[in-house]
Amino acid sequence: MNILDMYKEDKTLLSFEVFPPKKTSPIESVYGVLEELSSLNPAYVSVTYGAGGTASDNTCAIASKIKNDYGVEAIAHITCVNSTKQQVADVLGQFKEHNIENVLALRGDIVPDLPPQTDFRYASELTQFIKDTGDFHIAGACYPEVHPDAKDEIEDIMNLKKKVDAGAEFLISQLFFDNRIFYDFQKRCQLAGVNVPIEAGIMPVVNKNQIQRMVSLCGASLPAKFTHIMNRYAHNPEALRDAGIAYAVDQIVDLIANGVSGIHLYTMNNPYVARRICDAVGNLL
Repeated sequence: MNILDMYKEDKTLLSFEVFPPKKTSPIESVYGVLEELSSLNPAYVSVTYGAGGTASDNTCAIASKIKNDYGVEAIAHITCVNSTKQQVADVLGQFKEHNIENVLALRGDIVPDLPPQTDFRYASELTQFIKDTGDFHIAGACYPEVHPDAKDEIEDIMNLKKKVDAGAEFLISQLFFDNRIFYDFQKRCQLAGVNVPIEAGIMPVVNKNQIQRMVSLCGASLPAKFTHIMNRYAHNPEALRDAGIAYAVDQIVDLIANGVSGIHLYTMNNPYVARRICDAVGNLL
């Protein structure tokens, strides 16, 4: 099913992101997580791709499990910075064999000590390449606080417009902790003619190490309210978990009230947190 069609139902979508297990763990170790998350009836589940494409086989297997065994639509991430066109074509062929129709086209992180390939420089080029195959529905990523490699907001939006023009049918945002940043980003998109659904990426922070690691990777800013919560409960794991969930719920309620197209929950493979949030906002969707 084309995920884009889901937005035509005039309601806020709730979707999840999961990631494959580490190399040292069997793929079966994530199946319990998938079963629990699927029982929450998300619109779809996205599956990450691993740095340098190292988990691409697992990405396909997990996305296939979600769609073909649990009956939930899946979207498989695919990156290009460390792939040739032939390698991307091979992965797409694998996706097609497993009935995966939706992909999230990403440049991917540049991995130290792993020289990037030169067939693709940007996600927009990957998007165009996938579009030319004619067999997939394509999503793209966006950064409410500006992509780390863009020199300013204008360049960032221009690059995003290229991605949409190349074939991205909807967008999933990087995580953020201040809804005003997302609303300002929406306005910039409208002015630039980026007229596709944009899902808001929300990560419930349940421990301090998690937030420090994620902020270092994506550069999300931390509002004073959020920082106070993290500092106040840093030494009380259960209280910090509950406060992080409450903060995420507060964000989501406000986003839904303001008519956001969807909420993409970065679950960190934690069904307990996902269930708590679904219980809190389920009647609002």
